[in-house]
Amino acid sequence: MDKHLLGYKGAKGTVIVLALLILIQGISIVYMAKGLAEVISALFEGHALREQKGPLLVFLLAFLTRQMTSLLQQKTAQRFAQATAADMRRKLMERLFRHGPRLIRAEGTGNVVTLVLEGVSQFRTYLELILPRMIGTVIIPIILLGYIFLLDGVSGIILVVTMPILIAFLILIGLAARKQMDRQWTSYRTLSNHFVDSLRGLETLKFLGRSRSHSHTIGQVSDKYRSATLRTLRVAFLSSFALDFFAMLSVASVAVSLGLRLVQGHMTLAVGLTVLILAPEYFLPVRMIGADYHASLRGKEAGKAIHAIIGHTREASVSSASSESGPPPDYAWTHKSTLALASIHVRHEAEGPYSLQDVSFKLQGMRKIGIIGESGAGKSTLIDVLGGFLPPSSGYFELDGHHVCALNGDFWRQQMVYLPQHPYIFNRSLADNVRFYAPDASQEEVERAVAAAGLSNLVAALPHGMDEAIGNGGRRLSGGQEQRIALARAFLSDRPIVLLDEPTAHLDIETEYELKETMLSLFADRLVFLATHRLHWMPDMDQIIVLDKGRVAETGTHEELIAQKGLYFQMLASQREGIL
Repeated sequence: MDKHLLGYKGAKGTVIVLALLILIQGISIVYMAKGLAEVISALFEGHALREQKGPLLVFLLAFLTRQMTSLLQQKTAQRFAQATAADMRRKLMERLFRHGPRLIRAEGTGNVVTLVLEGVSQFRTYLELILPRMIGTVIIPIILLGYIFLLDGVSGIILVVTMPILIAFLILIGLAARKQMDRQWTSYRTLSNHFVDSLRGLETLKFLGRSRSHSHTIGQVSDKYRSATLRTLRVAFLSSFALDFFAMLSVASVAVSLGLRLVQGHMTLAVGLTVLILAPEYFLPVRMIGADYHASLRGKEAGKAIHAIIGHTREASVSSASSESGPPPDYAWTHKSTLALASIHVRHEAEGPYSLQDVSFKLQGMRKIGIIGESGAGKSTLIDVLGGFLPPSSGYFELDGHHVCALNGDFWRQQMVYLPQHPYIFNRSLADNVRFYAPDASQEEVERAVAAAGLSNLVAALPHGMDEAIGNGGRRLSGGQEQRIALARAFLSDRPIVLLDEPTAHLDIETEYELKETMLSLFADRLVFLATHRLHWMPDMDQIIVLDKGRVAETGTHEELIAQKGLYFQMLASQREGIL
């Protein structure tokens, strides 16, 4: 059982309600067996059916009670599972939005998409099944066993002895199934990530003439998942057969014992029939757990994966909330605002190397900040920290005099526009994509943003203009056009802070220079953080931060850093840019 299960909202109340319903169900099973046995034994002894109104009424009432309690159990478990799964989906989406592209890259896009779309539903199925099954396995066998001992101690001893054997076998098969499910889940994650990556790169593969050969790789990944699934199904079928087989042997042992004593006259027919009817019911909860184990195991694994993503960031969020005195919710960055980074360290693993070490600098107002360095120097990590996607391992921020442990609060996010290397284009109209940061913007405002981003010619060439569907389900755009969509989003937004993480890294230099003038106009009167390895942007920056192996090596303007003839000067010389 999931260790988080009782910690979910409403779980304890649901457990109490289910326990009461299952208790009533267990008692109804006893009365149902008792009434049915009395009717059959009376008919066997030659009594008329009309004389059995009392036992028949007991049987019918018990039967209806059992069905009603089963229905109420299902409704109660479904209501709890639906509310908990919805809350989990909300928390998952909140974490993904709060920690942004870095978390998605670390988990794998395909895996995240699969968890959001399918994993939450599988987790809900797990919750619907696990609580009634686990509680029923505890309560119902105890009730039935107690009543059977009152009727016939020998049958009770047989059932007591055989139940641990059945449970032990269930545990052994469960361990084997768990191993196979882990392999299947790993294959499933690989398949989902590979599918998304292949879909994204399909156009490139086709352009390079590698689309047909790539189909072989897709086949290999799919075949691994197929094999893992078949192995899991084999274990599932084996476990179902084994549970049914041992339960059948146990019931058969009870039946043989009852039959011998009936023949010898040591037991009445009514008692023997009652015990014989209750014996399969005694094993039924364990058999149902075995039957549902494989259906719920995938949901349990999905729940663990979701908890891993949510818990990945919870510790930093809690520490931030407990020690910071952040700005008010209506905070706005202005020309007088200040931001200081004090000894920021970032380490992705507890014993791993630092991605950022002792990063400290201060800035004020609307400035253009260039962040440069060699590959692996920490540019993207610093952008993620400044965007609130990655809380620092140590250090803090001073924002207008307020102590802040991480820039992941809504007060900061609502001020920020983020332009990544590959902007996401939704399967909606061009106008809807531009409205990403301003969903209530008017048509005129969208048109002005489109014109400012240099998309007027594209819009004029589209059959439906700005209502043209774009994205995976619509018209495909080039990398430069997608980047202009992102720029139009920024132009339409009045947010004063702009973060750019290698926004032109995948574009050719001609397209980049075409976009440069448009982007520089976007930077006007805003606080801009631009992380790039292309240094022709730096003369237009107000301040340059040079990173080297996670540390701030130099800061200053383009002219100041050239005069120092340090790392920035060497990078310019290697790229043959600027005036040396």
